Amino acid sequence: MKIRSVTIRRMPATTEGTPVSGTARQPTLQAASGRRALGGFFLSGVLFSFLGAILPAWGYHLHSDYTTVGLYFLFLTFGIYAGAQVCHWLVTRTGLRLLLTLASGLACAGLLALAYLSGPHPPSQRMFALFLVGGAGAMVNTAVFHAITPLYQHDPAATINLSGGLFGLGCLTTALLTAGAFNFYTVPSMMILLAVIPFYFTIGFAVGGPFGYTPHSFPPFHKAMADFRSPGAILFTLLLFFQFGNEWAIAGWLPLFLIQQLGMSPANGILLLAVYWTALLAGRIVAQAMLPRVRHSRMLLGSVLAALFGCVLLSMTAMMGGAIAGIILIGGGFASIYPLTVESIAHRFPYYHPGFFGGIFSLGLIGGLLTPGLLGLVAKEWGVGTVMLVPALGSIMVCVLVLLIWLETRLTRAASA
Repeated sequence: MKIRSVTIRRMPATTEGTPVSGTARQPTLQAASGRRALGGFFLSGVLFSFLGAILPAWGYHLHSDYTTVGLYFLFLTFGIYAGAQVCHWLVTRTGLRLLLTLASGLACAGLLALAYLSGPHPPSQRMFALFLVGGAGAMVNTAVFHAITPLYQHDPAATINLSGGLFGLGCLTTALLTAGAFNFYTVPSMMILLAVIPFYFTIGFAVGGPFGYTPHSFPPFHKAMADFRSPGAILFTLLLFFQFGNEWAIAGWLPLFLIQQLGMSPANGILLLAVYWTALLAGRIVAQAMLPRVRHSRMLLGSVLAALFGCVLLSMTAMMGGAIAGIILIGGGFASIYPLTVESIAHRFPYYHPGFFGGIFSLGLIGGLLTPGLLGLVAKEWGVGTVMLVPALGSIMVCVLVLLIWLETRLTRAASA
């Protein structure tokens, strides 16, 4: 009993936003708190992905106001960027426990505001509520990455796979809840149902124990500027831009595309969005099992080609079976592209972190997240049928960039040998 009491008294000294020192027990305490924080990725998945699933419930499958839909995505993205910056400023002042509680509470409030605004209200009011939800989701996501830093430093690949799996599970849950409730609940009831998820996390973070915090070192300004002279950094940034743009273009516009182009019911259109998230999750599991047995270069190229073929099939098919096949190919192909590319280039840019906006690579992340919003203009000018052609073109660019990154890496190694 004495040993237990000593351990409990020492925990606050290593947590709540105070950078830890190098005592023997602190890494263990930090790792334990990091494992508890991993569930926050499920919440950020719910908050980042709900808009694509809820658009049919707001009636946007019945008309072609694509500009407003694009603005919805843009405000959500602006909130994501703002929330990430606010989190970096608050984390050392409030501690992770209070920050996660506050962010989850803001997310709950934002979803409840959207429930209230589900009636005949101006779209601009929804846009500000979406900005709040995006900011809250980014604060949760960034704070959790701070909390799991010891786990990430110990095993980056396993940590990213686990966090990505939980994030994808949150996206899948949102699609399944929305599809299942579409024909049985009112739109405000559906939003309240989604708001229960961040409310649960708010309570959990508030009553749970403190979280360890390890400061993250962002590259200095001169280093970020120097990266603009590095062909490898520019190619990787472009890859992030196109790959993130491809993934979130599908996640945001798939239900509207299926409903308006293939004549599906809203519930089935949202259900196929769940198929997309399932394919992404399953693809990550299969890719992880194949890594020790298959050359990574072949797997990466095969994934890019599968995603490209899936985009073309989805944009050309008029049958539900063809749509399902295309979605599975897209999700399975997208699943391994980003992790494999990061693995191949991480040794050259050790300061790159998948959870933080910093340096030149933040341009690629933000640019990719802007893609669903910009697709509103594409759909307005050329129709919603062209929306799926954009990820197809993006997949071609990813294929070209992967080949260029391989070539640039080989030339760099040969020059340094």
